[in-house]
Amino acid sequence: MDDDLLALLALGETAGTTADLAHIEECERCTDELTSLRDVVGLARSGGADAVLVAPAPQVWDRVAAELGLAAPASASSPAPRTAAPSAADATSASSSADTIAPVVPLDSRRPRAGRWIAAAAAVGLVVGGGATWWIANQPDPTTVIATAVLEPLPGWDATGSAVVETLSDGSRVLVVDLDQSASSDDGFREVWLLKPDVSGLVSLGTLDGSSGRFDLPAGLDLDQFSVVDVSEEQFDGDPAHSGDSIVRGPLEA
Repeated sequence: MDDDLLALLALGETAGTTADLAHIEECERCTDELTSLRDVVGLARSGGADAVLVAPAPQVWDRVAAELGLAAPASASSPAPRTAAPSAADATSASSSADTIAPVVPLDSRRPRAGRWIAAAAAVGLVVGGGATWWIANQPDPTTVIATAVLEPLPGWDATGSAVVETLSDGSRVLVVDLDQSASSDDGFREVWLLKPDVSGLVSLGTLDGSSGRFDLPAGLDLDQFSVVDVSEEQFDGDPAHSGDSIVRGPLEA
């Protein structure tokens, strides 16, 4: 899975397609990496507004610059140029000081596979922590996935896709449909339905424009009863009934 997507998810952003989220749930490697990123973001945000930043020692920048091959700028902490040759005591003191400095360890040798994204997530998490009120106020409505479906092609079609039922914070429900093909015939359109498993009843949810769509579910609709997602090819014939020509279909599972 793309590192950028995992970083966004770790930060709590709404990102990725239904297929992306399904992959992460099934892929142990992606799940572990996302968990690591979320742990770092949580640590970064746990400091709060009262967190105290500790100033590094003056030698830190010089050592970082030396490791990266940068020119270290002169600073107030740098010793002034000597006008006379150093004494033996000075040389002994300098040698002793050098012996106490820990060797520089190359960053690449200690960095895990997702290190750069963990660092990025931590940095962004700290920034977001400073503006937490604004960030929370501008987040989209949080959702909870309560059911998913794999949409398989019916005879005569080769499209595939997925469907997800989300519950919003106000208790309303939305069906999110994603197909791998967006084109309909020139004289037709696609319509999304919920069917009973025995196809004895159906509910129209609306027209699917393109390959993805979100459809509000009626408050009283029983998903245990109407548990099959269906996308059909419809004609501009004025008939609101199902055409009988289904493109994809699949049962919802909790």
